[in-house]
Amino acid sequence: MKSIAIIGAGIAGIEAASKLTKFGHKVYLIEKDAEIGGHVAKWDRLFPSQTLAKTVLDDLLKNLNNRAEELTNVTVQHCEKKEKQFEIVLTDNKKLLVDAILVTTGFDMFRAQRKEEYGYGIYDNVITSAELEQMFKNHKVLCKNGSPPKRVAFVHCVGSRDEKVNNRHCSKVCCVTAVKQACEIRELYPDCEVYNLYMDLRMFDRYFEDIYHTAQSKYHVNFIRGRLSEAGENRDGQIVLKAEDTLVGKPVKITVDLLVLMSGMEANHSQKSLNTKLGLRSEPDGFLTTENIFTQNNISTVEGIFLAGACTGPKTIPDTIADARAAAENLNSYIMS
Repeated sequence: MKSIAIIGAGIAGIEAASKLTKFGHKVYLIEKDAEIGGHVAKWDRLFPSQTLAKTVLDDLLKNLNNRAEELTNVTVQHCEKKEKQFEIVLTDNKKLLVDAILVTTGFDMFRAQRKEEYGYGIYDNVITSAELEQMFKNHKVLCKNGSPPKRVAFVHCVGSRDEKVNNRHCSKVCCVTAVKQACEIRELYPDCEVYNLYMDLRMFDRYFEDIYHTAQSKYHVNFIRGRLSEAGENRDGQIVLKAEDTLVGKPVKITVDLLVLMSGMEANHSQKSLNTKLGLRSEPDGFLTTENIFTQNNISTVEGIFLAGACTGPKTIPDTIADARAAAENLNSYIMS
């Protein structure tokens, strides 16, 4: 039996741990937070099927079935390679000697306050998509004054495809999440007017275009192609938006009760520190460097250390789970050779 450390206990770490324990290995699942589950544990419903996030997470945890040793509220303090093994010291001073490491540290949500022109952290009724999802968990969406919104706007690509914040990549999930959430707002409050301000709608996967069609035909969501230039607040606490409709070449001004910023994915902020300890490399955007993006995307630049999930770039949930399974197969082949 071999020993493996998995750093990060989101869905990639959980799925990989499930596979590796089934191969008969001892797995340590290391998580900096008090609970495992990552971003999915904080979400309500998932596109494209509106499946409860809890249902997906419960299925993954059921497969794990307590076979891995979960080490929570800890991070890697030190790591040293000794011949073909790694000695890891955690922040609680626990020492692990393992035959391989799998990094599944995932991503961070873009910090919306970096886009000051959108008013996040300045105006009460400007929130992020993650905060809206928490409201959906409670089955009600309310403005700061406690009343349901009559007009809501979603702004796409906040922190994605934006050279000003050094995030030129597309986060893949923001467009479809915005459309999903717009539909949910209309389900909760049928009389609410909903606007989506987008650069390009990247509905790239199965059923994504169906959600977009449903948003227009059933829920009558308004789609405006144009980037928001400025958000301000009026005396009533409403958010006044100034943008340009690039399809008709005219400026638009919209007053809404709630503005939702679709914060994208960016590299885990703690990744630099972990890279130093493990000897890993990152790309200019902060995501981890792989041996070969086509054929060895789960293999890091350090022998014996493997990668899975969104630590190597934005991924959907199905892609993350598939990536974790592939990484587990690669890692198992390595330590059993």
